[in-house]
Amino acid sequence: MAKNQANKWTPDSWRTKPVLQQPAYKDEQALKAAELQLAGQPPLVFAGEARNLLESLGKAANGEAFLLQGGDCAESFAEFNANKIRDTFQVILQMAVVLTYAGSLPVIKVGRMAGQFAKPRSSDTETQGDTTLPSYRGDNINGLEFTAEAREPDPQRMLMSYHQAASTLNLLRAFAGGGYADLQRVHGWNLGFVADSPLGERYEDLANRIEDALGFMAACGVTGETVPAIRETSFYTSHEALLLPYEQAMTRTDSLTGEWYDTSAHLLWIGARTHQEDHAQVEFLRGIKNPLGLKCSPDLDPDELLRLIDILNPDNIPGRLTLIARMGHNKVEDKLSPLLRAIKKEGRSVVWSCDPMHGNTEKSSSGYKTRHFENILAEVKGFFAAHKTEGTHPGGVHFEMTGQDVTECVGGAQDIGDEDLSSRYHTACDPRLNASQSLELAFLIADELKDLRVNTKFQPLAAAAAE
Repeated sequence: MAKNQANKWTPDSWRTKPVLQQPAYKDEQALKAAELQLAGQPPLVFAGEARNLLESLGKAANGEAFLLQGGDCAESFAEFNANKIRDTFQVILQMAVVLTYAGSLPVIKVGRMAGQFAKPRSSDTETQGDTTLPSYRGDNINGLEFTAEAREPDPQRMLMSYHQAASTLNLLRAFAGGGYADLQRVHGWNLGFVADSPLGERYEDLANRIEDALGFMAACGVTGETVPAIRETSFYTSHEALLLPYEQAMTRTDSLTGEWYDTSAHLLWIGARTHQEDHAQVEFLRGIKNPLGLKCSPDLDPDELLRLIDILNPDNIPGRLTLIARMGHNKVEDKLSPLLRAIKKEGRSVVWSCDPMHGNTEKSSSGYKTRHFENILAEVKGFFAAHKTEGTHPGGVHFEMTGQDVTECVGGAQDIGDEDLSSRYHTACDPRLNASQSLELAFLIADELKDLRVNTKFQPLAAAAAE
Protein backbone atom coordinates (compact mmCIF):
# COMPACT_ATOMS: atom_id res chain seq x y z
CA MET A 1 0.00 0.00 0.00
CA ALA A 2 2.79 2.42 0.92
CA LYS A 3 4.60 1.65 -2.35
CA ASN A 4 1.44 2.20 -4.41
CA GLN A 5 0.84 5.49 -2.63
CA ALA A 6 4.44 6.59 -3.29
CA ASN A 7 4.00 5.82 -7.01
CA LYS A 8 0.65 7.59 -7.29
CA TRP A 9 0.72 10.18 -10.08
CA THR A 10 -1.02 13.53 -10.07
CA PRO A 11 -0.46 16.53 -12.35
CA ASP A 12 1.58 18.19 -9.57
CA SER A 13 3.49 15.14 -8.26
CA TRP A 14 6.53 16.38 -10.22
CA ARG A 15 6.88 19.10 -7.59
CA THR A 16 8.11 16.50 -5.09
CA LYS A 17 11.05 15.58 -7.35
CA PRO A 18 14.38 17.28 -8.14
CA VAL A 19 13.89 19.58 -11.11
CA LEU A 20 16.37 21.00 -13.62
CA GLN A 21 16.29 23.79 -16.20
CA GLN A 22 13.54 25.80 -14.48
CA PRO A 23 13.61 29.60 -14.20
CA ALA A 24 13.87 31.30 -10.82
CA TYR A 25 10.72 33.41 -10.54
CA LYS A 26 11.09 36.11 -7.91
CA ASP A 27 7.36 36.65 -7.34
CA GLU A 28 5.73 33.36 -6.34
CA GLN A 29 2.29 34.95 -6.12
CA ALA A 30 2.55 36.26 -9.67
CA LEU A 31 3.59 32.78 -10.83
CA LYS A 32 0.62 31.15 -9.09
CA ALA A 33 -1.74 33.74 -10.57
CA ALA A 34 -0.42 33.05 -14.09
CA GLU A 35 -0.75 29.30 -13.59
CA LEU A 36 -4.33 29.71 -12.38
CA GLN A 37 -5.19 31.89 -15.36
CA LEU A 38 -3.65 29.36 -17.75
CA ALA A 39 -5.56 26.51 -16.14
CA GLY A 40 -8.79 28.32 -17.00
CA GLN A 41 -7.97 28.71 -20.69
CA PRO A 42 -9.41 26.36 -23.34
CA PRO A 43 -7.22 23.44 -24.38
CA LEU A 44 -4.96 23.97 -27.38
CA VAL A 45 -5.29 20.37 -28.60
CA PHE A 46 -7.75 17.62 -27.82
CA ALA A 47 -7.36 14.13 -26.40
CA GLY A 48 -8.90 12.53 -29.49
CA GLU A 49 -6.26 14.16 -31.69
CA ALA A 50 -3.50 12.84 -29.44
CA ARG A 51 -5.00 9.35 -29.65
CA ASN A 52 -5.05 9.59 -33.45
CA LEU A 53 -1.36 10.49 -33.40
CA LEU A 54 -0.67 7.59 -31.04
CA GLU A 55 -2.31 5.20 -33.49
CA SER A 56 -0.27 6.56 -36.41
CA LEU A 57 2.97 6.37 -34.42
CA GLY A 58 2.11 2.79 -33.57
CA LYS A 59 2.33 2.07 -37.29
CA ALA A 60 5.70 3.82 -37.44
CA ALA A 61 6.93 1.64 -34.57
CA ASN A 62 5.92 -1.39 -36.62
CA GLY A 63 7.62 -0.22 -39.83
CA GLU A 64 4.39 0.82 -41.53
CA ALA A 65 4.77 4.64 -41.44
CA PHE A 66 7.48 7.31 -41.12
CA LEU A 67 7.62 10.26 -38.72
CA LEU A 68 8.61 13.69 -40.07
CA GLN A 69 9.06 16.12 -37.17
CA GLY A 70 10.46 19.59 -37.74
CA GLY A 71 10.22 23.28 -37.01
CA ASP A 72 11.81 26.09 -35.08
CA CYS A 73 14.63 25.71 -32.59
CA ALA A 74 12.75 28.18 -30.39
CA GLU A 75 9.68 30.14 -31.43
CA SER A 76 9.81 33.85 -30.75
CA PHE A 77 7.31 36.61 -30.16
CA ALA A 78 9.15 39.06 -32.44
CA GLU A 79 9.19 36.82 -35.54
CA PHE A 80 5.61 35.59 -35.19
CA ASN A 81 3.60 36.12 -38.39
CA ALA A 82 1.32 34.21 -40.75
CA ASN A 83 3.83 34.03 -43.61
CA LYS A 84 6.45 32.38 -41.41
CA ILE A 85 3.96 29.74 -40.25
CA ARG A 86 2.77 29.14 -43.83
CA ASP A 87 6.29 28.78 -45.22
CA THR A 88 7.38 26.28 -42.55
CA PHE A 89 4.18 24.28 -43.04
CA GLN A 90 4.76 24.37 -46.80
CA VAL A 91 8.31 23.00 -46.56
CA ILE A 92 7.11 20.17 -44.30
CA LEU A 93 4.46 19.35 -46.93
CA GLN A 94 7.13 19.30 -49.63
CA MET A 95 9.33 17.00 -47.58
CA ALA A 96 6.41 14.71 -46.78
CA VAL A 97 5.50 14.34 -50.46
CA VAL A 98 9.11 13.44 -51.32
CA LEU A 99 9.27 10.85 -48.53
CA THR A 100 5.83 9.36 -49.22
CA TYR A 101 6.58 8.90 -52.91
CA ALA A 102 9.97 7.28 -52.31
CA GLY A 103 9.13 5.15 -49.29
CA SER A 104 5.58 4.13 -50.22
CA LEU A 105 4.76 4.79 -46.57
CA PRO A 106 2.35 7.19 -44.88
CA VAL A 107 4.29 10.15 -43.47
CA ILE A 108 3.23 11.47 -40.06
CA LYS A 109 3.70 15.25 -40.02
CA VAL A 110 4.54 16.78 -36.64
CA GLY A 111 5.67 20.39 -36.23
CA ARG A 112 7.97 21.84 -33.60
CA MET A 113 5.40 24.61 -33.55
CA ALA A 114 2.71 26.24 -31.41
CA GLY A 115 4.60 25.76 -28.15
CA GLN A 116 8.34 25.28 -28.75
CA PHE A 117 9.41 28.34 -26.75
CA ALA A 118 11.52 27.14 -23.82
CA LYS A 119 15.11 25.96 -24.32
CA PRO A 120 17.50 24.21 -21.92
CA ARG A 121 20.78 26.02 -21.32
CA SER A 122 24.23 24.83 -20.34
CA SER A 123 24.54 27.62 -17.75
CA ASP A 124 22.04 29.50 -15.58
CA THR A 125 23.84 32.78 -16.29
CA GLU A 126 25.48 34.62 -19.17
CA THR A 127 28.34 37.08 -18.84
CA GLN A 128 29.14 39.91 -21.23
CA GLY A 129 32.04 42.11 -20.16
CA ASP A 130 31.61 42.83 -16.46
CA THR A 131 27.88 42.07 -16.44
CA THR A 132 26.34 38.70 -15.51
CA LEU A 133 22.62 38.10 -16.08
CA PRO A 134 20.27 35.10 -16.18
CA SER A 135 20.57 33.10 -19.41
CA TYR A 136 17.92 33.51 -22.08
CA ARG A 137 15.63 30.48 -21.74
CA GLY A 138 13.03 31.19 -24.42
CA ASP A 139 10.38 33.83 -25.00
CA ASN A 140 7.87 32.16 -22.68
CA ILE A 141 10.32 32.76 -19.80
CA ASN A 142 12.41 35.88 -20.47
CA GLY A 143 13.72 38.14 -23.23
CA LEU A 144 16.71 37.77 -25.54
CA GLU A 145 17.99 41.32 -24.99
CA PHE A 146 20.96 41.47 -22.64
CA THR A 147 19.40 43.73 -20.02
CA ALA A 148 18.44 43.03 -16.42
CA GLU A 149 14.80 43.84 -17.16
CA ALA A 150 14.55 41.55 -20.22
CA ARG A 151 16.35 38.62 -18.59
CA GLU A 152 14.16 38.60 -15.47
CA PRO A 153 11.77 35.59 -15.76
CA ASP A 154 8.20 36.83 -16.11
CA PRO A 155 5.28 34.39 -15.58
CA GLN A 156 3.01 36.53 -17.76
CA ARG A 157 5.09 35.37 -20.72
CA MET A 158 3.46 31.94 -20.33
CA LEU A 159 0.13 33.53 -21.16
CA MET A 160 1.63 35.35 -24.14
CA SER A 161 3.02 32.06 -25.46
CA TYR A 162 -0.36 30.36 -24.93
CA HIS A 163 -2.13 32.97 -27.07
CA GLN A 164 0.55 32.79 -29.78
CA ALA A 165 0.27 28.99 -29.80
CA ALA A 166 -3.52 29.25 -30.13
CA SER A 167 -3.17 31.58 -33.13
CA THR A 168 -0.56 29.31 -34.71
CA LEU A 169 -2.74 26.23 -34.27
CA ASN A 170 -5.72 28.04 -35.74
CA LEU A 171 -3.75 28.81 -38.89
CA LEU A 172 -2.20 25.33 -39.11
CA ARG A 173 -5.63 23.71 -38.88
CA ALA A 174 -6.89 26.00 -41.64
CA PHE A 175 -3.95 25.10 -43.87
CA ALA A 176 -4.24 21.36 -43.17
CA GLY A 177 -7.98 21.10 -43.72
CA GLY A 178 -8.90 24.07 -45.88
CA GLY A 179 -7.37 23.08 -49.21
CA TYR A 180 -3.81 24.39 -48.88
CA ALA A 181 -2.52 20.82 -48.41
CA ASP A 182 -4.34 19.56 -51.52
CA LEU A 183 -1.99 17.35 -53.55
CA GLN A 184 -3.30 19.11 -56.65
CA ARG A 185 -1.30 22.11 -55.40
CA VAL A 186 1.97 20.16 -55.25
CA HIS A 187 3.55 22.51 -57.84
CA GLY A 188 2.44 25.59 -55.90
CA TRP A 189 4.35 24.56 -52.78
CA ASN A 190 7.73 25.33 -54.34
CA LEU A 191 9.24 28.38 -52.64
CA GLY A 192 10.98 30.89 -54.90
CA PHE A 193 14.54 30.37 -53.73
CA VAL A 194 14.07 26.58 -53.87
CA ALA A 195 12.57 26.69 -57.35
CA ASP A 196 15.69 28.44 -58.68
CA SER A 197 18.03 25.66 -57.49
CA PRO A 198 18.86 22.17 -58.86
CA LEU A 199 16.70 20.81 -56.04
CA GLY A 200 13.79 22.75 -57.46
CA GLU A 201 14.21 20.93 -60.77
CA ARG A 202 14.23 17.58 -58.98
CA TYR A 203 11.15 18.54 -57.01
CA GLU A 204 9.33 19.71 -60.15
CA ASP A 205 10.05 16.37 -61.80
CA LEU A 206 8.55 14.60 -58.79
CA ALA A 207 5.56 16.96 -58.80
CA ASN A 208 4.93 16.19 -62.47
CA ARG A 209 4.88 12.46 -61.76
CA ILE A 210 2.46 12.98 -58.87
CA GLU A 211 0.28 15.15 -61.08
CA ASP A 212 0.17 12.41 -63.72
CA ALA A 213 -0.79 9.85 -61.08
CA LEU A 214 -3.55 12.12 -59.77
CA GLY A 215 -4.83 12.59 -63.31
CA PHE A 216 -5.07 8.82 -63.75
CA MET A 217 -6.81 8.45 -60.40
CA ALA A 218 -9.29 11.21 -61.29
CA ALA A 219 -10.13 9.38 -64.52
CA CYS A 220 -10.92 6.36 -62.33
CA GLY A 221 -13.19 8.49 -60.13
CA VAL A 222 -10.75 9.03 -57.25
CA THR A 223 -10.57 12.77 -56.51
CA GLY A 224 -10.29 15.08 -53.54
CA GLU A 225 -14.08 15.13 -53.41
CA THR A 226 -14.34 11.36 -53.07
CA VAL A 227 -11.15 10.81 -51.01
CA PRO A 228 -10.54 13.66 -48.52
CA ALA A 229 -6.95 12.49 -47.91
CA ILE A 230 -6.02 13.95 -51.32
CA ARG A 231 -7.03 17.50 -50.39
CA GLU A 232 -6.37 17.62 -46.65
CA THR A 233 -3.83 16.25 -44.19
CA SER A 234 -3.34 15.55 -40.51
CA PHE A 235 -0.80 17.84 -38.89
CA TYR A 236 0.25 17.61 -35.25
CA THR A 237 2.25 19.83 -32.90
CA SER A 238 5.00 19.06 -30.41
CA HIS A 239 7.49 20.71 -28.08
CA GLU A 240 9.90 19.89 -25.29
CA ALA A 241 8.08 19.60 -21.95
CA LEU A 242 10.56 21.83 -20.18
CA LEU A 243 8.63 24.59 -18.39
CA LEU A 244 6.63 22.39 -16.02
CA PRO A 245 4.37 25.05 -14.43
CA TYR A 246 3.03 25.73 -17.95
CA GLU A 247 2.62 22.04 -18.77
CA GLN A 248 0.79 21.32 -15.51
CA ALA A 249 -1.57 24.24 -16.05
CA MET A 250 -2.43 22.88 -19.51
CA THR A 251 -3.11 19.33 -18.27
CA ARG A 252 -6.78 18.32 -18.22
CA THR A 253 -8.94 15.25 -17.68
CA ASP A 254 -10.38 13.81 -20.89
CA SER A 255 -14.16 13.76 -20.61
CA LEU A 256 -14.43 10.50 -22.60
CA THR A 257 -11.82 8.37 -20.85
CA GLY A 258 -11.13 10.14 -17.55
CA GLU A 259 -7.41 10.08 -18.37
CA TRP A 260 -4.98 12.98 -18.12
CA TYR A 261 -3.72 14.73 -21.26
CA ASP A 262 -1.38 17.67 -21.61
CA THR A 263 -3.39 19.85 -23.98
CA SER A 264 -0.50 22.18 -24.85
CA ALA A 265 0.58 19.86 -27.72
CA HIS A 266 -0.13 16.48 -29.24
CA LEU A 267 3.35 15.13 -28.49
CA LEU A 268 5.73 16.18 -25.69
CA TRP A 269 9.36 15.14 -25.39
CA ILE A 270 12.02 15.03 -22.68
CA GLY A 271 15.40 16.52 -23.55
CA ALA A 272 18.79 14.92 -23.03
CA ARG A 273 19.55 17.29 -20.11
CA THR A 274 16.41 16.42 -18.14
CA HIS A 275 15.79 12.68 -18.56
CA GLN A 276 17.00 11.60 -15.10
CA GLU A 277 14.62 8.80 -14.09
CA ASP A 278 14.00 10.19 -10.58
CA HIS A 279 13.53 13.83 -11.67
CA ALA A 280 10.55 16.04 -12.35
CA GLN A 281 10.28 15.89 -16.16
CA VAL A 282 10.12 12.09 -16.21
CA GLU A 283 7.68 12.11 -13.30
CA PHE A 284 5.35 14.54 -15.06
CA LEU A 285 5.35 12.86 -18.46
CA ARG A 286 4.86 9.34 -17.15
CA GLY A 287 1.33 10.22 -16.06
CA ILE A 288 -0.08 11.92 -19.16
CA LYS A 289 -1.49 9.86 -22.02
CA ASN A 290 -0.06 11.89 -24.92
CA PRO A 291 2.51 10.27 -27.18
CA LEU A 292 5.95 11.00 -25.73
CA GLY A 293 9.45 11.54 -27.05
CA LEU A 294 12.79 10.96 -25.35
CA LYS A 295 16.08 12.43 -26.60
CA CYS A 296 18.88 9.86 -26.55
CA SER A 297 22.42 11.25 -26.31
CA PRO A 298 25.72 9.36 -26.81
CA ASP A 299 26.07 9.14 -23.02
CA LEU A 300 22.86 7.13 -22.58
CA ASP A 301 23.59 3.49 -21.83
CA PRO A 302 21.19 0.62 -22.67
CA ASP A 303 20.28 -0.22 -19.06
CA GLU A 304 19.37 3.38 -18.28
CA LEU A 305 17.29 3.59 -21.44
CA LEU A 306 15.41 0.41 -20.57
CA ARG A 307 14.63 1.77 -17.09
CA LEU A 308 13.29 4.98 -18.63
CA ILE A 309 11.14 2.98 -21.05
CA ASP A 310 9.74 0.99 -18.10
CA ILE A 311 8.70 4.28 -16.49
CA LEU A 312 7.35 6.06 -19.56
CA ASN A 313 5.78 3.12 -21.39
CA PRO A 314 5.30 0.28 -18.86
CA ASP A 315 2.52 -1.31 -20.92
CA ASN A 316 4.65 -1.37 -24.11
CA ILE A 317 2.00 0.48 -26.11
CA PRO A 318 3.06 0.92 -29.76
CA GLY A 319 3.37 4.62 -30.59
CA ARG A 320 3.52 5.76 -26.98
CA LEU A 321 7.28 6.43 -27.02
CA THR A 322 9.53 7.86 -29.71
CA LEU A 323 13.27 7.57 -29.04
CA ILE A 324 15.03 10.52 -30.69
CA ALA A 325 18.71 9.70 -31.24
CA ARG A 326 21.01 12.76 -31.26
CA MET A 327 24.48 11.29 -31.34
CA GLY A 328 26.66 13.35 -33.68
CA HIS A 329 27.78 12.26 -37.14
CA ASN A 330 31.01 10.65 -35.92
CA LYS A 331 29.35 8.67 -33.10
CA VAL A 332 25.96 7.63 -34.39
CA GLU A 333 26.70 4.06 -35.52
CA ASP A 334 28.89 3.16 -32.54
CA LYS A 335 26.59 4.70 -29.91
CA LEU A 336 23.22 3.89 -31.45
CA SER A 337 23.80 0.21 -32.23
CA PRO A 338 23.99 -0.99 -28.58
CA LEU A 339 20.70 0.79 -27.86
CA LEU A 340 19.04 -0.77 -30.91
CA ARG A 341 20.20 -4.25 -29.87
CA ALA A 342 19.00 -3.84 -26.28
CA ILE A 343 15.55 -2.57 -27.23
CA LYS A 344 15.13 -5.26 -29.88
CA LYS A 345 16.23 -8.01 -27.48
CA GLU A 346 13.75 -6.88 -24.82
CA GLY A 347 10.90 -6.62 -27.35
CA ARG A 348 10.10 -3.00 -26.59
CA SER A 349 7.87 -1.20 -29.08
CA VAL A 350 9.31 2.25 -29.86
CA VAL A 351 9.63 4.62 -32.79
CA TRP A 352 13.29 5.28 -33.58
CA SER A 353 13.82 8.81 -34.87
CA CYS A 354 17.02 10.61 -35.90
CA ASP A 355 17.85 14.12 -34.69
CA PRO A 356 20.91 14.99 -36.81
CA MET A 357 21.06 18.57 -35.53
CA HIS A 358 21.95 18.71 -31.85
CA GLY A 359 25.03 16.49 -31.94
CA ASN A 360 26.57 18.51 -34.78
CA THR A 361 26.61 22.06 -33.42
CA GLU A 362 29.88 23.98 -33.52
CA LYS A 363 31.26 27.51 -33.56
CA SER A 364 32.24 28.90 -36.95
CA SER A 365 35.44 30.83 -37.66
CA SER A 366 33.26 33.93 -37.89
CA GLY A 367 32.00 33.40 -34.32
CA TYR A 368 28.48 32.15 -35.12
CA LYS A 369 27.01 28.93 -33.76
CA THR A 370 26.40 26.77 -36.81
CA ARG A 371 26.03 23.24 -38.18
CA HIS A 372 27.69 21.76 -41.24
CA PHE A 373 25.09 20.38 -43.63
CA GLU A 374 27.43 17.54 -44.63
CA ASN A 375 27.61 16.41 -40.99
CA ILE A 376 23.82 16.48 -40.74
CA LEU A 377 23.55 14.27 -43.81
CA ALA A 378 26.28 11.98 -42.46
CA GLU A 379 24.37 11.41 -39.22
CA VAL A 380 21.20 10.54 -41.12
CA LYS A 381 23.13 8.04 -43.24
CA GLY A 382 24.73 6.57 -40.13
CA PHE A 383 21.33 6.27 -38.49
CA PHE A 384 19.96 4.27 -41.41
CA ALA A 385 23.14 2.19 -41.58
CA ALA A 386 22.88 1.22 -37.91
CA HIS A 387 19.28 0.11 -38.35
CA LYS A 388 20.18 -1.89 -41.44
CA THR A 389 22.93 -3.68 -39.52
CA GLU A 390 20.71 -4.45 -36.51
CA GLY A 391 17.59 -5.36 -38.49
CA THR A 392 15.48 -2.62 -36.91
CA HIS A 393 13.28 0.06 -38.42
CA PRO A 394 14.38 3.69 -38.85
CA GLY A 395 11.06 5.27 -38.00
CA GLY A 396 11.54 8.99 -38.45
CA VAL A 397 13.57 12.20 -38.41
CA HIS A 398 13.52 15.18 -36.07
CA PHE A 399 15.20 18.42 -37.16
CA GLU A 400 15.27 22.17 -36.67
CA MET A 401 14.24 24.08 -39.77
CA THR A 402 12.38 27.10 -41.07
CA GLY A 403 10.66 28.03 -44.30
CA GLN A 404 12.59 31.30 -44.32
CA ASP A 405 15.67 31.87 -46.49
CA VAL A 406 18.09 32.01 -43.55
CA THR A 407 21.85 31.41 -43.55
CA GLU A 408 22.48 29.56 -40.30
CA CYS A 409 23.80 26.13 -41.35
CA VAL A 410 26.78 26.08 -43.71
CA GLY A 411 26.97 23.94 -46.85
CA GLY A 412 24.24 22.34 -48.91
CA ALA A 413 23.28 23.00 -52.54
CA GLN A 414 23.35 26.74 -51.89
CA ASP A 415 26.96 26.38 -50.72
CA ILE A 416 26.52 28.66 -47.70
CA GLY A 417 29.92 29.51 -46.22
CA ASP A 418 31.10 30.94 -42.91
CA GLU A 419 31.27 34.36 -44.53
CA ASP A 420 27.55 34.12 -45.44
CA LEU A 421 26.25 33.43 -41.92
CA SER A 422 25.96 37.09 -40.93
CA SER A 423 23.71 37.99 -43.87
CA ARG A 424 20.53 36.22 -42.67
CA TYR A 425 21.26 34.73 -39.25
CA HIS A 426 17.94 35.14 -37.43
CA THR A 427 17.66 32.27 -34.92
CA ALA A 428 17.17 33.13 -31.26
CA CYS A 429 19.07 30.03 -30.18
CA ASP A 430 20.32 27.18 -32.41
CA PRO A 431 20.98 27.25 -36.19
CA ARG A 432 18.22 25.92 -38.45
CA LEU A 433 18.08 24.43 -41.93
CA ASN A 434 16.47 26.71 -44.49
CA ALA A 435 13.88 25.51 -47.03
CA SER A 436 16.44 24.51 -49.66
CA GLN A 437 18.55 22.55 -47.18
CA SER A 438 15.42 20.90 -45.74
CA LEU A 439 14.35 19.72 -49.19
CA GLU A 440 17.85 18.46 -49.90
CA LEU A 441 17.70 16.48 -46.65
CA ALA A 442 14.31 15.06 -47.69
CA PHE A 443 15.72 13.71 -50.95
CA LEU A 444 18.56 12.02 -49.07
CA ILE A 445 16.11 10.40 -46.65
CA ALA A 446 13.94 9.42 -49.62
CA ASP A 447 16.88 7.59 -51.18
CA GLU A 448 17.45 5.75 -47.89
CA LEU A 449 13.77 4.82 -47.61
CA LYS A 450 13.69 3.60 -51.20
CA ASP A 451 16.76 1.44 -50.57
CA LEU A 452 15.12 0.11 -47.39
CA ARG A 453 11.96 -0.77 -49.28
CA VAL A 454 13.74 -2.42 -52.20
CA ASN A 455 16.72 -4.15 -50.58
CA THR A 456 15.93 -4.74 -46.91
CA LYS A 457 13.62 -7.42 -45.69
CA PHE A 458 12.58 -5.55 -42.55
CA GLN A 459 10.27 -7.64 -40.39
CA PRO A 460 7.71 -5.63 -38.41
CA LEU A 461 7.82 -6.15 -34.65
CA ALA A 462 4.46 -7.95 -34.52
CA ALA A 463 5.56 -10.50 -37.13
CA ALA A 464 8.92 -11.06 -35.45
CA ALA A 465 7.29 -11.61 -32.08
CA ALA A 466 4.97 -14.22 -33.58
CA GLU A 467 7.84 -16.46 -34.67
